[in-house]
Amino acid sequence: MKLLPTEIAKLVTQAIQAAQAAGDLPAFDIPAIEARPPKRAEQGDYAVSVAMQLVKATGLNPFLIATKISHHFPQSDFISAVEVLHPGFINLRLSKDWLNAQVDTIIAEGENLFQLELGAGKRAQVEFVSANPTGPLHVGRSRGAIVGDSLARILEAAGYSVEREYYFNNAGVQMQNLGNSLRVRYLQALGQPVNSPDADDKTFYHGDYLIDFAKELVAEQGNALVDADWQPFKEYAEKKMFERIKTTLARVNIHHDVYFNENSLYDNRAVWDTFEALKARGDVYEAVYAENATEEDIAKIKGSEPAWYFRSTKYGDDKDRVLLKSNKEPTYTLPDIAYHLNKIARGFDVMVNVLGADHGAQYKVVHYGLTALGEDISNIHVIIVQLVRMIRDGVELKMSTRQGVYETLDELIDQTSADAVRYILLARSPDSQLDFDLDLAVKQTNENPVYYIQYAYVRCAGIMREAEVRGVNDDNANLSLLGDSERAFLRKSLELGETIEFAATKLEPHKIAFFALELASAFHPIFDNVRVLHSEVPPDVASARLRFFRAAQVVFKRALDLMGMSAPEKM
Repeated sequence: MKLLPTEIAKLVTQAIQAAQAAGDLPAFDIPAIEARPPKRAEQGDYAVSVAMQLVKATGLNPFLIATKISHHFPQSDFISAVEVLHPGFINLRLSKDWLNAQVDTIIAEGENLFQLELGAGKRAQVEFVSANPTGPLHVGRSRGAIVGDSLARILEAAGYSVEREYYFNNAGVQMQNLGNSLRVRYLQALGQPVNSPDADDKTFYHGDYLIDFAKELVAEQGNALVDADWQPFKEYAEKKMFERIKTTLARVNIHHDVYFNENSLYDNRAVWDTFEALKARGDVYEAVYAENATEEDIAKIKGSEPAWYFRSTKYGDDKDRVLLKSNKEPTYTLPDIAYHLNKIARGFDVMVNVLGADHGAQYKVVHYGLTALGEDISNIHVIIVQLVRMIRDGVELKMSTRQGVYETLDELIDQTSADAVRYILLARSPDSQLDFDLDLAVKQTNENPVYYIQYAYVRCAGIMREAEVRGVNDDNANLSLLGDSERAFLRKSLELGETIEFAATKLEPHKIAFFALELASAFHPIFDNVRVLHSEVPPDVASARLRFFRAAQVVFKRALDLMGMSAPEKM
């Protein structure tokens, strides 16, 4: 289907060129042209403000410029009228016949409605979730999961070949701590004399899931691992936890294509090769504290062994960052740089990292490292996802499993639904804090946007079933019998294509959630007032309206798919 803003921009460009050729306008470079719906519906369907941009280039007032452009506007099957309004807007009205015909076009395109060519022949990678396999997915990580998967769906709709990737952080001291934690739980499960670490011991994972894993391990191995160190326990816990994470993600319709193992960067020496490459460029130095450290920094580490620092201030950072600790253990920065070098080498045209708010400084350091190594980072994009607050009865809940308050993604799904989780976590810009209203999420009323959107699809499905029972057929519908309200909805439906384009270009998947709610708001009043299967509705009008609702069903299904939500037949 046509992206109307793009097609209108082409027509306006042709009109300007014709006006220039006729001598009505002087020669100048034509700027980018934007076509948007005007603020008031009575002013038309789309408005173009390019005349205001051309005042300096032409020396003419914008109304005169707009008038001259309108006089040369080419004929088009989808434009019925071109009007000029002060101070210099060119307003366009869509043809009623063309709008009516879009019903059949929408139905024909079906699941591929507004499948764009924006990313044709290009590869995109979206890396998201990437939670350490040390515990179940919590609500904080869940927002990034939904944002990342929804963006991947939108990029696919824009024509990209997309890979969803999970960076599996299974190296480092946290994994050794996980192994030691399971070892304690294993010995306890066997009745061995071992003390539980204190509740404030940050090296121990206190989650009940390790007690469950320990029981399963005893059932499988008996006491065969009594004398083992942390390593086999780490491997078992990692395997079990990752299985659980994948199962949890599947509940919200998320499946990754690639699981990248952090350990592989150590196995193939990529981490150490990256360190040596930075060192060879003079961007690494050894010191007890950074050359640009503050007195506070120095006080914190006074008397410690030397560490290796990256000269990140050379590339825009506010301080140099540790790459290797005094015990020669890498910080997160070094393997992260090595990982991104691996990504770049795989030849993606677009790379997107969806990260939590706690990674706001870290990703910049990684970019400084890539820049230091001479890499082009222009096609690496980062989406920072802010915190989620859980709200019940208007009060923020302090999440705690011990208090029976939901803090994991599984618990949140159980309390609400997979569709509620997907929509609510998507329906706000990622850079804004989000309140998840648990009470609203389960309401079966129009107050709940999840219900409101899905109910639009359900109403379409219901009328299709009833029409089949009554033998009402829409195959040869006379679409000229549709009314203004149906065409108003069709105009709104046609904005889906430009919304996909905008969301893919700007990497803003929440725009689809906004659109879906606006579409539902436009739909429900029409459904309430435009009857199909009523005794007073003539058969030919009923057929046309049924065809219209069939098209509306397609549009809602496409919008729900882009958000990873289900399209229920009944509610």
